[in-house]
Amino acid sequence: MKRTVTHRAERGARGPRPVHSRADIAAAAIRVADVEGIEAVSLRRVAGERGTGTTTLYRYIATKDELFALMIDSAIGEREPPPPTGDWQADLRAIAHEHRATVLRHPWPATLPATRPVLGPNSLRWLDAAYATVDVLDLDADEVPAQVGTVLTFVRGHVVDELAEQETARRSGTDMTAWLAAQAQYGELIIGSGDYPHLSRIMVEAEAPHADDRHERAFRRGLDHILTGLAHSRR
Repeated sequence: MKRTVTHRAERGARGPRPVHSRADIAAAAIRVADVEGIEAVSLRRVAGERGTGTTTLYRYIATKDELFALMIDSAIGEREPPPPTGDWQADLRAIAHEHRATVLRHPWPATLPATRPVLGPNSLRWLDAAYATVDVLDLDADEVPAQVGTVLTFVRGHVVDELAEQETARRSGTDMTAWLAAQAQYGELIIGSGDYPHLSRIMVEAEAPHADDRHERAFRRGLDHILTGLAHSRR
């Protein structure tokens, strides 16, 4: 059986004692990605951060994908899963908020393709904790990942949009509040045309899009709707 990078021994039965650890390598890569983006991460760059040669890192990591897997598992392992309370909705909500917080601290995982799951010990511990939240519902083995996956997919989608807005503001030098103010005249034309009554009502009455904590509000409300829907699906 081929072992994943997180489950291979750091040191072979023979050979010199390792100078580096995979944890140190992952930490160096995360520092680069947090500041410069995932595009700046390469084995050569990380080797430089560790003060060694690229060839040396191949004793620990075979590919860049393995490096990314180590980074993700290390980032998610910065915190422990929240302790269960017995209230499945509250517990799954807590898991969702922690996942969002992790990606907001480390935006680069959201830019990586969502392919196969990372099977590192931290990622597995968090996934197991997420599945444990719905254990009280006595779901079958197919329904558990379906329901938990619905929540985690929402988290990823929301955070991707949140980070995209931050990046747009960074590139343009204009945040959402300033952008909305600049569109005021065009907004009046849209409302005055009478062609978009439902959109116009939202533009006139909605408060959340203009709030400083609009992302937090939208996340909480969307998550509440999903959890309510999952609860109703059990009736």
